Amino acid sequence: MSFEIIEATITEIQAALETGEITSRQLVLMYLERIADHDKTGLTINSVLEINPDALFIAESLDVERSLQGPRGPMHGIPMLLKDNINTGDKMHTSAGSLALADSFAGEDAYLVSRLREAGAIIMGKANMTEFANFMTNGMPSGYSSRGGQVLNPYNISTPTGGSSAGSAVAVACNFCTVSVGTETSGSILNPGNLGSIIGIKPTVGMISRSGILPLSNTQDTAGPMARTVRDAVLLLNALLGRDPADAAMGTSMGRLHEDYTVFLDKDGLRGARIGIPRDYYFEELTEEQLALFNASVDQMRQLGAVIIDPADIRTAREISYSSVVLNEFKTSLNAYLARLGPGAPMRTLRDIIDFNHSRPMEALKYGQVTLMDAEYATSGTLTEPQYLRNRATDLRLCKEQGIDAVMEEHQLDALLFPADFGARITSRAGYPSIVVPSGYTSAGAPFGVTFSARAYEEPTLIKLAYAYEQHSKVRKAPSLQSFI
Repeated sequence: MSFEIIEATITEIQAALETGEITSRQLVLMYLERIADHDKTGLTINSVLEINPDALFIAESLDVERSLQGPRGPMHGIPMLLKDNINTGDKMHTSAGSLALADSFAGEDAYLVSRLREAGAIIMGKANMTEFANFMTNGMPSGYSSRGGQVLNPYNISTPTGGSSAGSAVAVACNFCTVSVGTETSGSILNPGNLGSIIGIKPTVGMISRSGILPLSNTQDTAGPMARTVRDAVLLLNALLGRDPADAAMGTSMGRLHEDYTVFLDKDGLRGARIGIPRDYYFEELTEEQLALFNASVDQMRQLGAVIIDPADIRTAREISYSSVVLNEFKTSLNAYLARLGPGAPMRTLRDIIDFNHSRPMEALKYGQVTLMDAEYATSGTLTEPQYLRNRATDLRLCKEQGIDAVMEEHQLDALLFPADFGARITSRAGYPSIVVPSGYTSAGAPFGVTFSARAYEEPTLIKLAYAYEQHSKVRKAPSLQSFI
């Protein structure tokens, strides 16, 4: 077969499907063979946790539908992966990477999964992830789960995979699927997107339904697209949209969403855009090489017509400290999720999970479960703790009103620009959107990106900026999968 799946975009795949050069069934088989060769043997990347046993049947049925009725849209017949904390009401488990939930089946699809199926996407499998979205313990490497083992970074084995959507990012980077869906509470799309040299869109909280996703935080969680190009990420974003009355956060999106975000893909989108750089925001954590890559990206944006305000410091940045919000919300949100799985579910509460892990320490507790125990025994589950209530209010004040809102208004900015995923520390607490885009590689081969961030529901501006930068920089390259540096 002449069709090459390496770095193939949705648009290229759809063109091949329309001409009959390839079928969705053949496409799934090509991805499965690549997973067999590189994810489960060879380099053993370990990004794919589970394969949908019905994937080929679904692909064949979509091929038949295409021949009789034509495609439903851009996602028709496109194979993709979901992070393992997203419910699928099929023959696959939803475990959040945990052995305690290894036998857990969801009774129905998450709302976003139902939207993907309606769009004709092929849910090919589940991606490995940092167990319980990296909220299990201290010192556990990103990308590790007791059920799935360690995800490796295909660009450099000594480079972390980053964030909890590690498998979702790495599988896309390695061309084990066309696109994937990750989730983020505080950097778990942006961080692995940065370290996987892919595009990650972390939307405004409330833009995409959270119903049917194993939760971490009721106020910060969101799902988002992960892809190799901005266009593919936006096509996936379109498919994920839909008003879910069961998700209270979606009420904030009323009148603020667009039916098709591809209209904002503008190669000249940087021209005249006012972009601020918060130089006093943890820049000291960058190596000299990373700082040089970031500054080179800024120079390129200037050449493309952007107006760079440098610095545009967030005055409250250094006031942002530890917050108890996620710790308190985890127990409440998780217990509610487990209760909805029904009476046959293997685990009914967070305490059940902790007890299960204690009963199998060699398998389940390689790195311990300190955070799970803190959530269970140091919080009430009722969100009435004074510290929680004060922290929630403080987070919004420092990160939104006096933070991002203030600096963008002061300098009349269209967006903020951060190196790598640094902006997640403040945008996550604000519930604001970001897009990470590859910007280069270190001498050791480790990917490095830049992140555009803005205020609630300003995704159109971020898409315009990210696309323009991507189209002119074109730095992404696929990992060789032949040898580690």
